[in-house]
Amino acid sequence: MKQTSVVYPGTFDPVTNGHSDLIERAACLFDRVIVGVAENAGKNPAFTLAERVELLQETLGSLSNVEIRPFSGLLIHFVRSQGARVVLRGLRAVSDFEYEVQLAGMNRRLDPNLETLFLTPAEQFTFISSSLVREIAVLGGDVSSFVHPRVRAALRKRFG
Repeated sequence: MKQTSVVYPGTFDPVTNGHSDLIERAACLFDRVIVGVAENAGKNPAFTLAERVELLQETLGSLSNVEIRPFSGLLIHFVRSQGARVVLRGLRAVSDFEYEVQLAGMNRRLDPNLETLFLTPAEQFTFISSSLVREIAVLGGDVSSFVHPRVRAALRKRFG
């Protein structure tokens, strides 16, 4: 029997309920889900790579077929290193589609054996993004309906 692994990459700065929804659903569809936490220092993340990995482990640690792994460099290299051929990407709205299709095409050009699958989050999560959650937290707003309680506490600690 063929085991199917999927890589779900992102910066997860911070991980949101939308991310968690996609990861939980992917865990039902694939034998192995590798959440690739991108270093991506160019985005000037609020949390260090180690902190983002830890928050993901704390919020999704109960899923036995989900692995949280940091990475830097090209996604295709990370996917290959994990023994996977499938990348999972989330589409929240039509506005995400153009960029995600461009990214999928570029990845396929770099590695013709790589497939990209798109999942949409549950309706109640379609408007949530990490950047909006960070902005709300920086401005002292309540993010409790957008993130896990552990992430909310980390945001509160970081931004006051």
